[in-house]
Parts: sequence; C-alpha cells; structure tokens
Amino acid sequence: MTLRRRIYQLILWIVGLCLVFELASRMAAEILWFQEVGYLQVFLLKLKTQGLLGTIAIAVSSVFLLGNLALASRLQHPAAEMKSSVGGALFASLKANNTGKNTGKNYKLPLAKSQITFSWLLLTVFGLSSIATLTVIHCGLLAASSIAYFGIADNLPIPPLHLGIESIQHGAVQLFSHWWQLGLLLGTMLAVAIKPDFSLRAIAIFLSLAIGFIAVSHWTNVLQYFNPTNFNTTDPIFNQNIGFYVFILPILDLLGFGLIVVFLYSLVSCALTYLLSGNSLIQGIFLGFSRSQQRHLYGLGAALMLAVAFRYWLGRYALLYARGDVSYGANYADVTVRLPCYEFLSILAGAIALLMLCQVYPFKIKNELIKKIILAWITLSFLGTFLLPTIVQQLLVKPNELAREKPYIQRSIAFSQEAFDLKKIEIKTFDPAGQLTYADLEKNKLTISNIRLWDKLPLLQTNRQLQQIRPYYTFPDADIERYTIKNEKAKKGDSESQQVFLAARELDYTAVAPEAQTWVNKHLVYTHGYGFTLSPVNTVGVGGLPDYFVKDIGVAAHKGKTALEVTSDQIRASIPIGYPRIYYGEITDTDAMAPTKVEEFDYPSGEDNVYNTYSGRGGIAIGSMWRRWLFANYLKNWQMALTRNFTPETKLLYRRNINKRVRAIAPFLRYDSDPYLVVANANLSNDDIEKERDEKGNEIKPSPSATDKSPNYLYWIIDAYTASDRYPYSDPGNHEFNYIRNSVKVVIDAYNGSVDFYVAYPSDPIINSWIAIFPGLFKPLDKMPPALRKHIRYPVDLFSIQSERLLTYHMEDPQVFYNREDLWRVPNEIYGSEQQPVAPYYLITKLPTETAEEFILLLPFTPVSRNNLIAWIAGRSDGSEYGKLLLYLFPKQRLVYGPEQIEALINQDPIISEQISLWNRQGSKALQGNLLVIPIEQSLLYVEPLYLEAERNSLPTLIRVIAAYENRIVMAENLELALKALFQQKSTNKPVIIRPLEGTAPALNK
Repeated sequence: MTLRRRIYQLILWIVGLCLVFELASRMAAEILWFQEVGYLQVFLLKLKTQGLLGTIAIAVSSVFLLGNLALASRLQHPAAEMKSSVGGALFASLKANNTGKNTGKNYKLPLAKSQITFSWLLLTVFGLSSIATLTVIHCGLLAASSIAYFGIADNLPIPPLHLGIESIQHGAVQLFSHWWQLGLLLGTMLAVAIKPDFSLRAIAIFLSLAIGFIAVSHWTNVLQYFNPTNFNTTDPIFNQNIGFYVFILPILDLLGFGLIVVFLYSLVSCALTYLLSGNSLIQGIFLGFSRSQQRHLYGLGAALMLAVAFRYWLGRYALLYARGDVSYGANYADVTVRLPCYEFLSILAGAIALLMLCQVYPFKIKNELIKKIILAWITLSFLGTFLLPTIVQQLLVKPNELAREKPYIQRSIAFSQEAFDLKKIEIKTFDPAGQLTYADLEKNKLTISNIRLWDKLPLLQTNRQLQQIRPYYTFPDADIERYTIKNEKAKKGDSESQQVFLAARELDYTAVAPEAQTWVNKHLVYTHGYGFTLSPVNTVGVGGLPDYFVKDIGVAAHKGKTALEVTSDQIRASIPIGYPRIYYGEITDTDAMAPTKVEEFDYPSGEDNVYNTYSGRGGIAIGSMWRRWLFANYLKNWQMALTRNFTPETKLLYRRNINKRVRAIAPFLRYDSDPYLVVANANLSNDDIEKERDEKGNEIKPSPSATDKSPNYLYWIIDAYTASDRYPYSDPGNHEFNYIRNSVKVVIDAYNGSVDFYVAYPSDPIINSWIAIFPGLFKPLDKMPPALRKHIRYPVDLFSIQSERLLTYHMEDPQVFYNREDLWRVPNEIYGSEQQPVAPYYLITKLPTETAEEFILLLPFTPVSRNNLIAWIAGRSDGSEYGKLLLYLFPKQRLVYGPEQIEALINQDPIISEQISLWNRQGSKALQGNLLVIPIEQSLLYVEPLYLEAERNSLPTLIRVIAAYENRIVMAENLELALKALFQQKSTNKPVIIRPLEGTAPALNK
C-alpha cells in the first residue's frame, strides 16, 4: 500500500512539474515575442491583471464555498447506525411509511417539528441537486468559451444570470435540447445522493475554477473600470454619464453574477448536506434542521437575498437596452411599471435579507412571517416584471401608442445616431438637372478616367490564371486604392490620382507539392511571398484582359531594379517598389527561421530559382540552445532543437498572419475584415527604428534592410474599431454592439513585421481610456509617415454598418419613425446572373458643391416600397476631409432611376438581351458586373461592365461597357465609345451600339 501511494505521489509530481514547465515555457515564449514587437508592457499588464483577477476570484469563491461546506459537515446530523444499500433503503422506507412506523429512532437527536417524509425528501434533494447542476453547467459553458490558446478570450459578454420565468424557460429548453446536459444532470443527482460530501466539494472546486476563468476573461473591463473617461452625455432616466454604462456597469454586472452564483450554490450545497445527513435517505425520513443548521442556512439565505437585491437594482439599468415593439431602450411600460417594480423588489429583497439575519442572532422572528414575505416577493416578481407591464402595454399604451411612446422614440433616434456617429452627417439636396453634356464629361476628365470597369472577382480570377506564376503563389484578395501617377513629361507637379487594384502575391505553403512538403522547405526555404500586381481599374489590355502597371515576376534584378515587371518609366517613378518580399501577410500561417545555412527561395526566374537570405529586423533570436528548446516546446516543433541548419544569427519569425498578429497585441479592439496592402516610401530613418536587443540585452545594429540595400515599401493597413454594447437607447440592429468608432489605424511592415497603432479618432472616449491604460501602445495619427497617411481610407465595414443604421435612423420625426413612412433600403443589382445587394464602392469624383476630385466611398439608397433612388451617401478619405460623411437627398417629387430600374432597362432591351443570349452559348457565359452610380456635376451616370468567361478554365475578359443616362442606354466596346455614343449621337433610333467581337479592344487612358 505504501509503495502504491509513493507511485501515485511520483506520478502527481511528474504531472505537476510538466504543467509548471509548460506554463513557464509558454509565458517565456510570449514575453520574448512581445519584446520583439515592442509591446512587452502591454502583455505584462494583461498578465498581471489576469493573474490578479483569477487568483482573487478563485481564492474568494473556493474559500467561501469550501468553508461553508466544512461548517455544514461539522453541523450535520451524525450518521445513523443502520447500513444498507440505497435500493434496500428505499424499499424499507416505503414499507415503514406504509405501516406508519417511525424510523427516526436511530437518531440520537430529539425529533424536530419540521419532519420531511421520504417522498418529499427525495423531491427536495433532486430539486436542489438540479439547481446546483444547472448552475455548474451554466458557469462551465461560460468558462469553456473563455479559455483560449494561452490566455483567455477577450471581450466576452457579461454572463447573463437573470431571475425570472424567461430564464427558467430558456434553461429548460437548453437542457432538453442537449442530451449531455440532461445526462450530466441525472448523473450529478445520483452522485450527490450516494456520496454527497465528495460530490458537493468537487462541484465547489469546479465552480470556483469556472468563476476564476470567467473573471479573467473580463480583464479588459476591469482595466477600463479603473480608467473611465467622460462621454459628455447623460441618459435621460438616471442622469448617469454614458461612461458609467460603458466602463462601470459591466463590472457591477459581473460582480452581481459572481455573488449570486457563490451564495446560491453555498445555500444549496449546505442544505443538501443537512438533508442527506444522518442517513436520511436510507432511513426514509429527515427529522428536521437543528438550531445551528437553521442559523447557518438563514445566514446564507440572507446573503443570497442581498445579492438578488443588488441584481434587481442593476436590472433597472438593463431596461435601457430593452428591445421594444416600436423603439429600442426603456419604453412607457418599462419606465412607469418595471422600473418602480425593480426598485421595490430590490428593497423588499433587502428587507427579507435583514429578517433572515435576525434569525441568525437572538432576535427570533416567526418563520411563517418570513415565508409569507418571500411568497409575496415571488408573487410581486411575477406581477411586476411580467404580468403588470403586459396589462399596461395592452390597455394603456396600445390604444394611444404614438402619444405614449413619442418621447422614448425620440431618445432612441437621438442616442442611436450619436452611438453610430450619424449626427455628424452633412445633409445636402441633390437635384439631377438632366442636362449633362459631353463637354461636362471633359471638364470632369479625372472622374471619367477613374470609372471602375474591373470588379474584384473577375480581376482575381484573371490574376490567379496569369499572375500566380507558380502553384504555391496565390492572390487571396485585391484592394482598391489611389496612387499619384506622374505624367510622361515628368514636369514638376504634373501628376494625377489613379484608382488601381493592388493584389499581393502571397505564398501558400499548402499548395507546395506534397512530396516537397518537408520540414526544411516549410520553415527554412518557402518563407515568403513576392511582389504584387498593380492594375488600373479603368483600362483594358490585349484581348479584354486587365492592363497591368506592375505584373509578372522573375525579371532579372540588376542595377537596383526589382524583379517585378514595371510597364513604364512613369510608373517606376511613381510607385516605389524596391524588393517586395512579403514575410507577413493575410494567409501567412507557417513559422519561419531565418537566416540559416539553407538559402530561402526568393522568386522563380525562368527555369531557375533565385534565392535570398532574410536580413530584416523581424523575429526572435534563437541562436542559443535554451531558446531553441523553449520554442520547440512552445510550438511543438521538435525539429527546431535537433536541426544543424541554424546559425548564431538565426531568428524565429512566428505569428506572421497579420490578423492574428494585431489581435495578439490588442485583443480589445475590433478589426476590419479587409486589410489592404500599400506601396509607399515611409522614409523611416534609423532613429525611428525600434532598437533591437539580443538575448543578452545588447543593442543590435540595424540590418541592411533598414538601409537602401534592400528597401521595403510594402505595408499592410488594418482599420481597428472601439465598440461597446452598453450605449443606452442605441439600437444595435443585428450587430453585437451599439456603439462604434474607427479609432485606430494599424500599420504592419510586410517585411519586418513591425506593428504601429495610430489614433485616428482622438475624441472617442473609449480609445482615450485605452491610451490611459496603455500609454506606450498608441501614437497620434500625425506621427504616421506622410506617404502612408495618404493611403488611409474610409473603411467599408464601418461604412456598411453606418449605412445599415441610417436606413431607419435618418427619420428624426417620431411620427414618421413610428409609421415607418420613409424607410430606406440598399438597392439590388444583377451580378453575373444573380441578384445581390449593391455593395459600397470606392470612386474618384468631384462631389457636388466641391471644387476638386477626391477619393470617396459611395452607396445609393432606395425607398423600401419603390425602386427609384431616394439618396446616396459618401464617405470621404482625403486630407482634412477624412472621416466625414455626406448624405445627398433627392427631391421626393422627382423620379430618379435606381439600380434595379436601370438593370431592368438593360435586360429588357431587345438588342442587348439578344447579344447576351448569343454569348451564353457554346461553353461560355456573359456576366454583368457591378452597376456603378456615378455623380457628375448635378447628374447621375450609370456604368456597368460586361464580362465573358468560359465555363471551364475561367479567364474573364471585359468585352463590353454599358452606360446609361436618363432614359438612354448604350453598349460599346469601351467606355470612351459608350460615352461618345451616349452624349454625342444625335439620332436615338439606335440606342445601343454593338461592335464586332473580333479584334483587340483599345486601351483607355493610356
């Protein structure tokens, strides 16, 4: 027996040491990584906060839960002498009950007045066990969702634990819809009945750990609690600053949740301990609670009622997030009925707690009085939170709903507009004059020359066919940007903006031949992508293919020239290309070690390959053996510790996926779904470069990549948002949040992996809170290099969210809002052959009332019940106008064609539809591209490209351009011919121009 015990102890020691080593190695690896990216203080503060939260939560909850169970074990009835199986006991107890004999003679304690017979005892035990199990399941699921790879998942919602009929119904549905939860419930009931002491303590320990994990997952809320900022706005009911709801209330909710869980389980577990003591189930009867047991249970009951009172008091604030029939937030029934009921129930629960406390001390109060008050409280809870508000809603509100709800509708409109930053929209009238001429087009040449003829999908399909060069390259995305292109004469200041598609050529290791997927190739050879394609959105090349400014790969690099093919000297002078190696990208999910004794594959050149050695600043030095073993264990990549290809200069480049990289540094921000690549000379001097240290702390001199030897000009930009779901009266719609700001621009160096966070919305209170918490994390936007700052743009995700909210919340009149008289929608278009909503699109144009062209994001709107245009919104991106929104409203008495009406006119035109039908034969199909609504002067021009692609080996080509103005539609080989036919052709007998398909389509604007 002693030997077996020693073996168990040895196994436990080994397991414990392994866990400690695993935790220590992961922590050390994370520290080294954060040190590499320059944000070690961010990680240490997060670690300290999480450790402190977890320790406090686990320690307090476990001490309280286990302490109460220990006290209950000391106060429980002594075990009876009778020993038998549970089945035999049940039979014996039933027999005793039937014969009327009292089995309580085995107890040494005197018979109590409140005896519980076997049937009621069994029901009570199973009922209390059910409550304990459901609490554990609820907390366990929340804890499981919070556990992440090393730390804890962030920005989880505050755990809901509402008291009421709705929560009971929800719990029952969840229980019977998941078989494992029902099985766990039945198993726990049986375990508690058979071995109550062990089962209840095990549940208490598990519950403490779950509470600890839940608390740790809200480390961001805790930091913001201690660093709140002022919103300069108060709610109209409680007169609290919005900062209270965003920064303070989440922690109060979390505290209320924890208190109810701890007190509820303590009460239930101690009650079960007492009920099952003295072999009550075997004896078939429980003789009652002793005076000491009653005092203990009354004390726990008082604590629970105080927690419930606190929860009801916080529930008053939750009314500000109620989703009503006509508005969001507290409505008439909430304010007049639920709010005072919550306050009264909170006070009554506190009074019940005081009465229970009196039972703990010599102040004896009759149990009947407490029972009556509790019953009254339960009745009032049902009446005040469910029945009475329903009656008021049906009898008082519904007959005169608008008058009753008008002030609450006004609040919802005002707060929703403020939360989604819609109040700053500048509203103007746009009245199409219908007098656009060809001379007007020539005056707006920059707008015309930037009309997008290529859509992202056909361009990517073409890129993947023609520009991937090798199977292991891929183009995961293509992004629209604007670049200043110098004219051929190269005169000073002689340049213009050009809208282009830029697509990064990244390396996809999964596409490497399976036979070549060795450890050396994965981590030492295939380390990076190379280059990009740059193509104007408005021109067509040979055979209807895209016309590239930058393309191909493998051109001999000599005399400082890149391996990419640049089509003209003016592009070379305008676009700083350098050596465009992409070590950090959107799909870069492998770890790389460089430089090593093995040369890295750089790019293919004809039949040969060109190799290179990484000389950037990215990566963690792993020249020493202990670091190699550390990261080998951390990454579970044991070849790292065994390979002989490393040198003293070798560094580990991991977490190279830019999305994972930024989220690891700042998980409390929301990130845009579309990072975009920028080619720019950021002009970073050596003084601007973060000084790198070796493992001994000595400064490492900047690598050659920091100088002109191997210049890098590729940067990723990701828009980051601050958001909250706690803005009162703000309607979130289908979103998880009801407040959002584009507060941060994140820049990632594609070669060195450096990450910089720039504050783009300094007036946002949430970002100011994070600046106070992490003073070294954020930089002001004016510190961003000017070459990069020229490429920031209004993000599509934010624009889409604001546009979706604007569809309803442009209505400021409560009566109009109530009747939904002016509800808008995003129009549909035909893309390919399917109907889909129009997506926001970038455009270079001169806005009405403005004097110069600018880069904007545009989206048209139509009324819900009609297809004509009612408005369009523009997000501005250039210079001091960045971030502004303009809303142009059409006169309601004027009919302005919407995209659906233009699509209908196109598809019902006999000549166009006949030609499309001819192309949709013999293994090919015609695809209609995005229909663009382009504002020019005081008019709207509609342009839609038409592509032709084969059903197999798709290579889309641009074959026609359709242009429409007013009620005239033209289809031609290119945009120039279409516009000439649309505005110069006097005869309207042939509204459509069809050119022969043979020949080469001329390039535009070359």
